[in-house]
Amino acid sequence: MIITVFRSRVNEANARAYGRRAAELSELAASMPGHISHTTFVAPDGERCTVVEFEDEASHRAWAEHPTHRAAMEEATSGDEAYYTDYDIKIGPVERSHSWSADHA
Repeated sequence: MIITVFRSRVNEANARAYGRRAAELSELAASMPGHISHTTFVAPDGERCTVVEFEDEASHRAWAEHPTHRAAMEEATSGDEAYYTDYDIKIGPVERSHSWSADHA
């Protein structure tokens, strides 16, 4: 499994455009072969954290190289129209995983 941790702060001047684009990308990501999940959390101070999981490097690469995703990445930092004031991305393989749920106990 490949996991991406994407931390960001939205440029409030472009929040509406960001919201539309984020919804489009969320739907697209979920339709990609190898997509496992993606979830976004927003902290009280406005920092956003999106965690994305793909089955393997090939499916993650296909998402990273998808033309719509590439265009959105270009838009994300394009001058006054930028979606973010800052962001940080970390991507890597999952070496270990453990989960538990009271629903399945």
